[in-house]
Amino acid sequence: MKKADVKIGGEYYAKVTNKKVVVRIDAENSSGGWDATNLSTNKKVRIKTAGRLQGLARATATEPTGPDKKRVAKKPSDSPATEKKLSCVKAAIKVLEESSEPLNTQEMISAMTDAGYWTSPGGKTPHATLYSAILRDLAKGEESRFVKTERGRFTVRS
Repeated sequence: MKKADVKIGGEYYAKVTNKKVVVRIDAENSSGGWDATNLSTNKKVRIKTAGRLQGLARATATEPTGPDKKRVAKKPSDSPATEKKLSCVKAAIKVLEESSEPLNTQEMISAMTDAGYWTSPGGKTPHATLYSAILRDLAKGEESRFVKTERGRFTVRS
């Protein structure tokens, strides 16, 4: 973050003693930086540089924060339950079940993305992560959900 982006009274994610916590900026410190309150412990902390701040906290104005907040039971929503997102491995199984031939992990990743089953949360090599997960599953032997048909190609156990 930049120093100009920091507002007094704002709530930000900050790195304090190697943990990411939510802090409220209380005042500017005369020695530089800001005086703040760690909202999880309610202790005063000093933020020396804007580099310690990692962005605005996503707390809404209607949702109280800090140790004095009261828990309110949420009402059940009338909308139908949204479908839970699939994990990478479960999405791969679904893609392989729909496929008529064995696939490699790069083909599985692109098929999962195209079908909307799963998208990478920003990793550079999701195919390598999937490959590793499949190999761990194959180590289970007969209980494995995958079958290796040839080098780098997999299908589901029927």
